[in-house]
Amino acid sequence: QLVESGGGLVQAGGSLTLSCAASKILLWRVDLGWYREAPGKERELIARMTEDGYKTYADSVKGRFGIFRDSAKNTADLHMENLKPEDTARYYCNTVPPLVAAGDTYWGPGVQVTVSS
Repeated sequence: QLVESGGGLVQAGGSLTLSCAASKILLWRVDLGWYREAPGKERELIARMTEDGYKTYADSVKGRFGIFRDSAKNTADLHMENLKPEDTARYYCNTVPPLVAAGDTYWGPGVQVTVSS
């Protein structure tokens, strides 16, 4: 299971850190990603960390977001800075590609981030 936390309402220019807690999955043994789904848009991968620690970001968040992993706690964080209204979305952590269970793609509950202008 994957459970996200840390979302909320923040003003433009502000910062927020999201956390992902995993059970039954060792986050340090997989390619890990943070995804988001904005209203009216498809879910997209915005940050990725490979098993060996290589990080990549979508152009829309590059330089503002950082993905981190704590192997001891089996958690993953997404540090977000200089937030913009267009960052408003529901955010999810998952493996890359996303987990599949019983034939269906598994997603945790996600966490809402709302950025006010």
